[in-house]
Amino acid sequence: MSVERIQQHFRESAALKLEALDALAMPLAAAIDTMFGALANGNRIFACGNGAGAAEAQRFAAHLTAGFERERPSLPAIALTADSAVLTALAAGGGFDTVYAKQLRALGHAGDVLFVVASLGDEASLLEVIAEAHEREMFVIALTGGGGKLGEALVETDIQLCVPSQRAARIHEVQVLAIHCLCDGIDAMLLGED
Repeated sequence: MSVERIQQHFRESAALKLEALDALAMPLAAAIDTMFGALANGNRIFACGNGAGAAEAQRFAAHLTAGFERERPSLPAIALTADSAVLTALAAGGGFDTVYAKQLRALGHAGDVLFVVASLGDEASLLEVIAEAHEREMFVIALTGGGGKLGEALVETDIQLCVPSQRAARIHEVQVLAIHCLCDGIDAMLLGED
């Protein structure tokens, strides 16, 4: 492995993060306001994604429930990706496409937030859960990469945080930063600026 190749990864990541700054700052601020508003009204945040998106959904829910960088009370966040028994039971009973939507049907209420993490956003399971969230009058915030059908499934009141890239590795790097911004923003609204 050449040092130049490694350095190129760092340069590409840094360049995309700077490009994403302009594309994501305003939508991130709107997402923070929406999430904080839901939490302040006693609602919950549900998170999901597939593959790396599932891991990021769990990271986000863990930061809200267990804390991010400052001590604070736990916040009600549920990763729909985390319970393997529920996921496999639902998949066995109807296929993987509805595993998140069925959980949301059982747990979600009007005013809750669905947070979806996807690199490109063509997965049927994510399109199904967004449709279910709309049916339940929930807010939808989608953290995506460039392209995919997911953006087309969103309605006017939803928020899309679209990383301006087609490359999965770079998209995920920016998504982690965006998740940290969401967690920090919620904490700042709860606890004040640090």
